Amino acid sequence: MSDQQAVTEMFDDISPRYDFLNHLLSFGIDKRWRRKTSQWIARQQPTAILDVATGTADLAIRMAKDIPSASIVGVDLSVKMLEIGKQKILQKQLDQRIHLETADATHLPFGDNSFDAVTAAFGVRNFEHLEQGVREMLRVAKDDGAIAILEFSHPQKGFIRMPYHCYSKHILPRIGRSVSKHPSAYRYLPESVEAFPDGETFMSLLKETGLTAVGMRRFNGGIATLYYGCVQKKPVTLQ
Repeated sequence: MSDQQAVTEMFDDISPRYDFLNHLLSFGIDKRWRRKTSQWIARQQPTAILDVATGTADLAIRMAKDIPSASIVGVDLSVKMLEIGKQKILQKQLDQRIHLETADATHLPFGDNSFDAVTAAFGVRNFEHLEQGVREMLRVAKDDGAIAILEFSHPQKGFIRMPYHCYSKHILPRIGRSVSKHPSAYRYLPESVEAFPDGETFMSLLKETGLTAVGMRRFNGGIATLYYGCVQKKPVTLQ
């Protein structure tokens, strides 16, 4: 079994309690982070949006509320996460606006220049090949299209960093294991965050793959970071 298959199976296993644990373990702050991401995307006025690693579609649903004119496609490898997302979409009567399907973020089944905006919330760190996944996001975005990636990161300030490190390493895995009944899923979370090249390192990767006007906004002392920018595909003419 590949690493990607193992991660996908893990998310399938914890899907019934995923939303509850997300909100519990983040004290509900994750909703605010998604709202801020959605608000930035709304300012770009997209009509076609792709949400990569959509999970149970929380960000897709948030964007559908904030951008009434947009149609949204959400993709993920976890079938069971998508099933829960589809139930939520039906309950909120957004099934005419949001479509979910199974797809690998590193091999997206869409043509070049298909979407005005491409987003991902707490998913890129799970890509088997990070750079390839980012390049795919840019490939399917239109020229001058918007990219927004929300991801966990490493707190920069000591008074936040030390308590956060203790919480993520010791308390979060115990609560997650107890509620989800999965032996390792919530040990994987802090490990994947620790391994993710956040901050300026990830900003550099985004620039190298073709994103311009790249910026980032840290939330709650750097527990999470929103990375954003525009896709530049037109060749630059030297004067």
